[in-house]
Amino acid sequence: MRHTDPDGPADVPRPGAATPGGVSAGPADLNLLRTFLAVYRSGSFTAAAGLLGLSQPTVTTQIRALERQTGRELFERLPRGVAPTTVAHDLAARVAAPLDALAAATGQDTGPHERPTPVHLAGPAELLCTRVLPALAPLAAEGVRLRITPGLTEPLLDELRAGRHDLVISTFRPRGRALTSVPLMDEEFVLVTAPAWAGLVGERPAVEGPAALHGVPLVAYAEDLPIARRYWRHVFGSRLSRSAAVTVPDLRGVLAAVTAGAGFTVLPRYLCEAELASGALVPLHLPEDPPINTAYLTQRPGRPTNPDVTRVRDLLLEAGRTW
Repeated sequence: MRHTDPDGPADVPRPGAATPGGVSAGPADLNLLRTFLAVYRSGSFTAAAGLLGLSQPTVTTQIRALERQTGRELFERLPRGVAPTTVAHDLAARVAAPLDALAAATGQDTGPHERPTPVHLAGPAELLCTRVLPALAPLAAEGVRLRITPGLTEPLLDELRAGRHDLVISTFRPRGRALTSVPLMDEEFVLVTAPAWAGLVGERPAVEGPAALHGVPLVAYAEDLPIARRYWRHVFGSRLSRSAAVTVPDLRGVLAAVTAGAGFTVLPRYLCEAELASGALVPLHLPEDPPINTAYLTQRPGRPTNPDVTRVRDLLLEAGRTW
């Protein structure tokens, strides 16, 4: 005997109820979809509330209502903001264009008094500060909003997969099909020191190799010496067995310490070009085949819903040709 469902027949989905595939069987409230799209594009309930002129609790309530309708979680709550689930990516792909077209047709599209959706860009702090931000300055003047996050490549790529960033500048090409990447620039690494140390060492590194640097303090980015170890392996064909006298988890700090006479280090050429040109730093060795690392501009597959992401991407790739 079939029991009667007080809200309707058991074998007929109620309006707005989720089908087995997780898609609403009935028409969702347009306001809920607009709120969903604002959260999806801005990356947080608070930012979406500001864009929509609503309170943050109202945005939270509306997203929960839409999640009940779909029967699926749309956003993963994070310590800072939210990350879209795969269901949210699919829903955004289906509703973004119609909602944008409806907003434009009714005169409700983003006007000059409203804030456009920010572009979330992440990458190595040194590259962001010395190359990327100066290149993107014209876009800020044109109204593009930028949210910049420095960090290490692996955690930033995990956050990109989770939807916390739009673009990540990565120090290696990610594997798999979850992310797409294109080469942005090549970093050449240089063995450098201040003139006083260079005067003591002379041209011996080219002849004697690493032994010529015995007694000169090593300044490095981290205790495991990732950049220096790679230089030793590529140029000298040997293992770097010494420890650092000074470690600074920012290559700009390494640059400052070595320029002040703390010892020697290995740096990306782009970061110390001015010091090499002025003589504040001196190259200790100029191999014919210096170590080079390629940086990649990485994003999730598909066309971004925020057109400013494409503007940032295109400008970075253009600027990268000259870096």
